[in-house]
Amino acid sequence: MLEVGAQLESRDLDKQRLTETELDELIGSRDYKEFLNTRNELYRSRNMKDHPPSRAEAIKLMATEPNLIRRPIVIRGSQMVLGFDEEAYRKLVK
Repeated sequence: MLEVGAQLESRDLDKQRLTETELDELIGSRDYKEFLNTRNELYRSRNMKDHPPSRAEAIKLMATEPNLIRRPIVIRGSQMVLGFDEEAYRKLVK
């Protein structure tokens, strides 16, 4: 990210997990399903693509299983980029 001229504050979600309240605020009015990591074993074993959990259940699962959260999450003001997207990062820092 430094290549595009931005400095980031980072948080290791394995060591400092997001609480259910933080996740609820982070997701806000966005589609909570976009925050689910489709490569995660729990996502696949529970067939969340075809049978997504409710928003409340998804938040609870992401709070206890941080690897279920799609990463990285890059936030600048009210803008957010989920997952690795270099072009979106460049637009974010303009």
